[in-house]
Amino acid sequence: MRTITTTRRAVLGAGIAVAGGGLLAACSKDGAGSSAAQPTAGYVSPDGSEVAAAEEKRRPGPVRNVRLTATAATLDLGGGRTVPTWAYGDALPGREVRLTAGDTLALTLANHLPEPTSVHWHGLALRNDMDGVPDLTQRNIRPGASYDYRFAVPHPGTYWLHPHSGTQQDRGLYAPLIVEDPKEPLEYDKEWVVVLDDWVDGIDGSTPDAVLAELSRGMGGMDHGGGDHGGMDHGGGMQHGSGGHDMSKMSMTAASPSPAPSGPPRMLMGATSGLLGGDAGDVAYPHYLVNGRVPQDPQTFTAKPGDRVRIRFINAGGDTAFRVALGDHRMTVTHTDGFPVEHQQTDALLLGMGERYDVLVEAKDGVFPLTALAEGKKRTALAVLRTGAGAAPGADARPRELDGTVLTADRLKAGRAVALGDRRPDRTITLRLTGSMAKYDWAVNGKKYTPAQRYGVSAGERVRLVFVNDTDMWHPMHLHGHTFALPGGGPRKDTAIVLPGKRLEVDFDADNPGLWMLHCHNVYHAEAGMMTVLGYRA
Repeated sequence: MRTITTTRRAVLGAGIAVAGGGLLAACSKDGAGSSAAQPTAGYVSPDGSEVAAAEEKRRPGPVRNVRLTATAATLDLGGGRTVPTWAYGDALPGREVRLTAGDTLALTLANHLPEPTSVHWHGLALRNDMDGVPDLTQRNIRPGASYDYRFAVPHPGTYWLHPHSGTQQDRGLYAPLIVEDPKEPLEYDKEWVVVLDDWVDGIDGSTPDAVLAELSRGMGGMDHGGGDHGGMDHGGGMQHGSGGHDMSKMSMTAASPSPAPSGPPRMLMGATSGLLGGDAGDVAYPHYLVNGRVPQDPQTFTAKPGDRVRIRFINAGGDTAFRVALGDHRMTVTHTDGFPVEHQQTDALLLGMGERYDVLVEAKDGVFPLTALAEGKKRTALAVLRTGAGAAPGADARPRELDGTVLTADRLKAGRAVALGDRRPDRTITLRLTGSMAKYDWAVNGKKYTPAQRYGVSAGERVRLVFVNDTDMWHPMHLHGHTFALPGGGPRKDTAIVLPGKRLEVDFDADNPGLWMLHCHNVYHAEAGMMTVLGYRA
């Protein structure tokens, strides 16, 4: 069992050092390219003068240099399970990047992968040409090339980094990005960063690309072996409480798109959740992880009885919402998606892919399971909080708090200092979420993503986004470069769950010029086409 202890002011991630010096151009080496590959006629260019002016207003501060390498690696998930995958170095999650609000991050990514890659800084309001979206804000970083990212980091909070290239995020390519508040108002003794994940890569030959190829064949590609499964509904029609059953062993016969299929079938059917409005997910993952460890060999975090521990939860999963609880403790929620909220106690939290929550707990005396239930999929991930003597909980530990009060974002209120002021929207954009499992044709307003798409906004506007979910599946919708406010004084967020058949209206201020992705943070829905672009008009 791996044990760690982290103090409140943890050391900066490996490879970070304070440095002075002049401005590094946001350029690439070895011909990787640095400017947007997509024409922007009529819109602000990602590297335009408006973007530079917005960055200057952020008053970039001290520089912190980081080197990151994306490479093939064999990772230890614990319990004797090792997997071939792609990762940032040899750790899962990748080594934490930690800096202070107001700093300038100068990060060089070296691409040692066999295909192009990029890095997106999930949740940060940064300059547009550093956002890490190939063919929109930058060109791909080709194999063997490197790329220099450099930008001011204006807001404290819990964030993370991952590629925006194909299905790469559903491998081991992710890491926490923690931005400390120089005027931290919270009092706590220790800090625990908890990254949740669902894992398929390298298990029995599976890869995320092969999973996408399988899903993309849709229900029409399924060989029912002469049985009668025609009445099965992968949408919200099957009511099995919070459970469901795994149909992933059904054989698949339709011709597969490139790449060739590998590994056993991974399509999941019948997993349902009332919290998610029906269908819980598409993929039957063989493992669910907390900080890169299987529940049979969990990470242990040590503290003292009475310590106030700040836990920063990050859902880095590809297709799984997690319900998290700490045995024999109630959690006080202080932040979501990096921004403070009015404090609220709860037994458990629900996190969609891409969401983050910060909580405070006062550690009791003993050994306690931190359990992450793969919502609707029945399986769990595990970590351990130890403050005293006692046997470690088993891999299947299920604290009663998981069945207590489960907090969702709509029940929170924004902290007073960050609440979005009352204002009529200057522009309303309706975004219908469309598609189905049958055809795997996920899209926005019936149109699959292309980099040329634009929904125009103008600088200074209050913009209302109206998400209308016309599908039988829930979607965690993520906006790059901004935070929006949930209705009724709700929290500031960059990722929000839109339930099937429901409508969600959110507002944001158009104060960060450029071309910004808006997409479902289910990796497979996004790659199938549920992505679009908000563009600032020139």
